[in-house]
Formats: sequence, structure tokens, C-alpha cells
Amino acid sequence: MGNCCRKPAKCAHASSSSNFSGKAKSQIIVKQDSTTTYVSQQTPLESLNKSLIASKADSSVSSNLKSFSFNDLKLATRNFRSDNLLGEGGFGCVFKGWIDEHTLAPTKPGTGIMVAIKRLKLESFQGHKEWLTEVNYLGQLHHENLVKLIGYCSESDNRLLVYEFMPKGSLENHLFRKSVEPISWATRMKIAVDVARGLSFLHGLHANVIYRDLKASNILLDADFNAKISDFGLARDGPTGDNTHVSTRIMGTRGYAAPEYVATGHLNPKSDVYSFGVVLLELLSGRRALDEETGGFAEETLVEWAYPFLKDNRRVLRIMDTRLGGQYSKKAAQTVAAIALQCLHSDSKNRPSMVNVLGSLEQLNTSREMPRTPQLNTSRDMPRTPLQPQAKLEHHHQGIKHTNHPQRISNV
Repeated sequence: MGNCCRKPAKCAHASSSSNFSGKAKSQIIVKQDSTTTYVSQQTPLESLNKSLIASKADSSVSSNLKSFSFNDLKLATRNFRSDNLLGEGGFGCVFKGWIDEHTLAPTKPGTGIMVAIKRLKLESFQGHKEWLTEVNYLGQLHHENLVKLIGYCSESDNRLLVYEFMPKGSLENHLFRKSVEPISWATRMKIAVDVARGLSFLHGLHANVIYRDLKASNILLDADFNAKISDFGLARDGPTGDNTHVSTRIMGTRGYAAPEYVATGHLNPKSDVYSFGVVLLELLSGRRALDEETGGFAEETLVEWAYPFLKDNRRVLRIMDTRLGGQYSKKAAQTVAAIALQCLHSDSKNRPSMVNVLGSLEQLNTSREMPRTPQLNTSRDMPRTPLQPQAKLEHHHQGIKHTNHPQRISNV
């Protein structure tokens, strides 16, 4: 599901401030900074580490979600009509549909609330595993910067997911589509803070959830450009106790995946921090993590291109998106670039935690007097060999197909 739409959908998994009747009847409210977080009381926070592991049985799906019949979703999408199609890709197709705000029953187009409905391809075995993983995570975790999963359908061979609708679509569309009006500096920084809050919440759980597929296409925007992380099909529990990492198959998206993870399969929360650093570079530069024109093989990555500028504070402004028209604080841009640099350190131990990254970004957004650019020891804080990780990636994953968008990597 992580790269579910080969062509970016104009609108996907959208937003509504409504309270759905499918929500758990009893919830614990947890305060984290200025964010209100909801965790189902049916699954205590302390037991998430076990309960979030995806089961092979469909009966493991969370009872906090609405179980839709396939006929309900056919009615909601007008039998999955082509004019309701939002996007399609490896997972399947995403359609817009309409349901009643209170009963969640299907309604006529234009009535009730709009939702985004993903339909899994019948032949997609990996898609089914990701479908079940997403249901298990988003069925229990509720946060204002995580996309809301309303319900699911598991009927016969049909597997579908029903999300809140995000009317502004993905961050990818707003950064890279020439036909879309560029978003302002202030909006970009607001999005960065929102994403950092979502990741900080995941990393702060007892289960230490690692998202594993952060990228611009998985960051969705509501009508007010509030950002939410979507597509939890690759998420998994992080290390516990004295363990420093979990070993797993290499899955993610080229250009965003942390180098040590690509090289070894060792995954920890700092892997998400690296991906966040790449997203910060995209927000700063307006450039993709990988050049879409060549499919992500021979061209240099965004990290490789930005490296000479990031290590020199006097040259760092050369990476800035020209579509911003210079409408940003130079000191703020230098500060964000320095934060991105720390996130992209080649040694995961030297990357900051997402909580620290969030604190720095919030300080930048709230301080009347612009904070000074952090003084970095470039010999310690720079990615030491930025070309090597991608070279390894190309060597070990020759089977990845060329397309116009960053590709999911999978060491199967």
C-alpha cells in the first residue's frame, strides 16, 4: 500500500472533522505536547507491542473499525465507476465514495461525507499482508497527524479500506506538479511540524512503531493544509529492551530509505528520521528524492545533489526552490537545512530523535526572533559517503522496474 498510486491522486484518503460512530466506545485520552492522542482502551498502550503484530487470520482486524459489506462500498462508489477513480497502482485502485456521517451507510453522491476507498487487487498477495498490517495499526492508533481509517471490508476475496477524505491530496502533488500552485514557506514548515508530530507519536509508543515508508506521496493534506501520515502497510514494531534494531526484509521507497537499512536490513526509529530528512530536503528544494525522468537508477539522488551545499552554510541557499520566489527567511532556511543535515547522518546513532527534531522545528515556527543556525561539526554530522548507499541499492535490487515515480524496494 505504501506506493499504492502509480500516478498521484489529486485527492486521497481525505479529511473530515466528524466523529464517526465506528470509533471505539471507550478510549483513553493521552496528552503529548499540544497534541491530543486517542488509544483504544480495548488494547492498552502497554500491550501494543504484541497486539499490533499482523495475524494471518482476518479475524485479527481491530473491532474499533466499521466492518463494511462489499455491497455497501459498491453503492458508496456507484459500483466503482471510473469517474470516481482517484488513483491506481500496485495495491489496486482508490475511489471516492459517500457515506452517512452518523450511520456510515452508503449515500448518494454529494450527500453525507466523502471518503476514499482503496480496493485491493485480487492477485496481490503482498497487498493483502499490507492491508492487514494497516488495519491492525490504524485500527488502534488515533492521532491528529495520522490519517483516519474509518473501516474495512473483508468479504470473500474482496479486501478494501475506507479512509477519511483529504481534499488537498498529497504533498507530492503540491511540490512537484507544475500545474499546481506552489505552497508557501510557512505552509511547508507547518507540514514539516505536522509530520514530525506524527512520527514522534509513533516512536514514543511502548511498541516503538517504525513507519518505514515516509515520502511525499504518503503525506496527505486536509482543506487547511494540515498534514497526516498515510499508508501503514509497511509499519512494524521497533526494537525493545536492550535491542538496538530489528532485522527485517528491506522494504521502503528508493531515495528515502536509510543507508544502513538498505545495506543490512537493520531497522530502528532513526531509519524514519533519515526519511524525514529527505522530505525536509524536498520541502526546501522542490526537487524529488529521485529524478522521475530516469526512473531512479543512473541519476544522483536528492541527498547526493544537496550534499555539497548542506555542508557549507554559505552555499546552502542554492538548494532552495525557485518557485518560492525568495519569500522566506534566509536564517530560517539555513536552520531547516541544518536540521535536515543532522537527520541524514550516515551513522544512525548520530541522528537526532524525532522528538528533538520536532522541538527544533516548533521553536523555529514560534520564535519571534529567528534562532541561530546550529553550529555543526561537518566531519561528524555530514553523511560521510552519500554515493555508497545508493550504489549498494542499485546492486542488490536489479529487479526493480523503471517507472515515473520512486519505487518500493523489497529484498524478497
